[in-house]
Amino acid sequence: MPELPEVETTRRGIAPHVEGREITEVIVRQARLRVPVPTDLIERLVGARIGVLARRAKYLLVPLEGEASGTLLWHLGMSGSLRMSRLGELPKKHDHLDLVLDDGAILRYHDPRRFGFVDWLAGSAAQDSRLARLGPEPLSEAFDGERLFTRSRGRRLAVKPFLMDNAVVVGVGNIYAAEALFLAGIDPRRAAGRISRERYERLAAAVREVLAAAITQGGTTLRDFVGGTGEPGYFKQRLNVYGRDGQPCRRCGAELRLVTLGQRASVFCGHCQT
Repeated sequence: MPELPEVETTRRGIAPHVEGREITEVIVRQARLRVPVPTDLIERLVGARIGVLARRAKYLLVPLEGEASGTLLWHLGMSGSLRMSRLGELPKKHDHLDLVLDDGAILRYHDPRRFGFVDWLAGSAAQDSRLARLGPEPLSEAFDGERLFTRSRGRRLAVKPFLMDNAVVVGVGNIYAAEALFLAGIDPRRAAGRISRERYERLAAAVREVLAAAITQGGTTLRDFVGGTGEPGYFKQRLNVYGRDGQPCRRCGAELRLVTLGQRASVFCGHCQT
């Protein structure tokens, strides 16, 4: 699943090609996505101009300026990607939607599993129910170890699913939670409420470090993820624990262990993470 770094990589990749451009045509090949494509989307978008792209958690926000101003809320689901194409470039089997721009470029949405969606928001995006209850961005000043410590008091939930709760902090998915816990030296099975403030400060710093590195390197290559320019992510080359169960720890050499937490596979080092 594309996580926060993949969505941010996509935003940065497509922004220079779409911001300020007018939409001249909308082509919907498959409207039956996780949220059906709005029936009036073509009417709303043609003639509108794209503003400055933003991201909230794993959602991409595409503001539109014109007679029908509003925001496109885009989610890539399990296997979706947005990439730039040109007129004359034939669509692939799972290319479900095109935004044709006034310079001949095409913003093309590809999603084999169709778990993603694009929706229209006429009012303030911040008031949409899918965004209103989200926690702070992990790379913002609103996220720190004190918040983790305060929100965790009395919680018996394991720290890894606690860290992945979007009400606590957004966008820390399975891959990056595992990697951050390794860097912070915290066992992912430990109860969230039994971790000290000092250790949460280390964990918050590790979350920021892991996500910043992943964004810099273009996200993580998992299955068919590519960024907005069609380039794959490269962060997988640096993963310390995720997907490496049974292999030696890069730090101490002990065999990495696999457990299931919150119905998600979790790999950790029993020697380095306590």
